[in-house]
Amino acid sequence: MEFLTLAAVLLLAIHLLKTREQKKRIQLLASHLGRYQIEKLMETLTEGYLRCLGENDPARREQIWKLLDTTEQTLAGQFQRFAADFARVDDADARVSTLPLVLPFAHRLFPAYSFDMRRALAIHARGIAEAAANSLQRTPRDKAYTMSAELFLMQHTCHWYCRSRAVASARMLARHKTPHAQLVDSVAPATRRDYRALVGG
Repeated sequence: MEFLTLAAVLLLAIHLLKTREQKKRIQLLASHLGRYQIEKLMETLTEGYLRCLGENDPARREQIWKLLDTTEQTLAGQFQRFAADFARVDDADARVSTLPLVLPFAHRLFPAYSFDMRRALAIHARGIAEAAANSLQRTPRDKAYTMSAELFLMQHTCHWYCRSRAVASARMLARHKTPHAQLVDSVAPATRRDYRALVGG
């Protein structure tokens, strides 16, 4: 009986510490994101892509693509500034645990099993900027597909930072019906290479 009581107290303490840590991370990320319109621009792009892909009039479709080009450039610029801003965060606050179990302070207790959020955001910033610039001369449809993958993978990283990899992956499935592995496969090759090297898979 004493063992069960002790185990219950220990589990409660772990839960409280984990919740406190997650709240701190959410507030830190929100304090930086709040200076930009990244989420609003992402929503505008996502809706715009769907609208464009459903447009039957070629002239109207081309007009929408051009409007979305401007939104992509604006988003890319804002995200680069956000990543540069977040790069000033302390190392201890930037580490993200890669352990399958969610433990409080895991990134400090097991630093070898963690990655640097500042580096992750720099990778995402470059991927988003390159997708917007369309240096590979993709068709508008393929460009939209790549940009969407870059944005959703970045969103996954942010959820991972605030909660856990499992929660981030579950949210991607629930919101976008897309598994994490598919996101990684769908981004630009340079993003995929650097992301895998950073997070370990």
